[in-house]
Amino acid sequence: MTDQIADAGRGISLAYERIGDDGAEPLVLVAGLGQQLHSWPDAFCAKLAERGYEVIRFDNRDAGRSTHPRFRPPSLAGMLAGRFPAQQYDLTDMAADTIGLFDALDLETAHIAGVSMGGMISQTVAARYPERIRTLTSIMSTTGSRVFGRPALSTLRMMGAKPPKSREEAIESAVRMFRHIGSHGFPFDEARVRERAGTSWDRDPTAGGVGRQLAAIMKSGNRTPLLRKITAPTLVIHGDRDRMVHPTGGAATARAIPGARLETVRGMGHDLPEGAWPTVLDLIDQHARSSDVPAS
Repeated sequence: MTDQIADAGRGISLAYERIGDDGAEPLVLVAGLGQQLHSWPDAFCAKLAERGYEVIRFDNRDAGRSTHPRFRPPSLAGMLAGRFPAQQYDLTDMAADTIGLFDALDLETAHIAGVSMGGMISQTVAARYPERIRTLTSIMSTTGSRVFGRPALSTLRMMGAKPPKSREEAIESAVRMFRHIGSHGFPFDEARVRERAGTSWDRDPTAGGVGRQLAAIMKSGNRTPLLRKITAPTLVIHGDRDRMVHPTGGAATARAIPGARLETVRGMGHDLPEGAWPTVLDLIDQHARSSDVPAS
């Protein structure tokens, strides 16, 4: 698997990988805040490909090898006060990036699944481009309401730490964070976290992207009215041990989207532990197969 670069339009280029047979049903996977395409594990994607999908995973703007805007991210105080630079993008822009990738890869329609911020982007794609989405799977995500899905206070304190300045610091920071927000009902795979964090640093050692992506979430505000417009069959997956996005966020998402189904994975936090893969893979696969309109 070698990543390539696609022109998504509007001056945005996205790094992406395609996994599986050309011509299989396309399934686009959208990464979370500050995460890169490989945050969807290779083996997880391979198992989806074995089930008959062509898996497309990519770096959102401001992550990995995709386009990084150069403006300074707003401060947290500025975000909370609703003050954003004129150049600040939002989730609508990131959804347009995703559709730009669809266009670049000649995907008329596809299934889409997103984790955390990736779930928010996927929700926005489904709401604004309903004709392009066959099914939506929103994982460990929320609606943007400040009432639901709030991070634990301990998590907020960890998010306020200074960004790492070296590969080693980045790896240790990732271990601390995922030991905290990860799935406490499953074994913690420290080696996998270290490997992924090292790869992330090697692909993109910059720090400003996380702040700008967080600002995109904050600028988008409460998207509940938008979610009510989604017509694609929707599955919401959430763990009951999530310290980053409280499980109320998943419940609120399912309530907001007409006909959505909520599935709770016991013991899962804010990651995809290998022990939960059989459940999550089955849920995504069965949901995608619930659509009887052939993908293009």
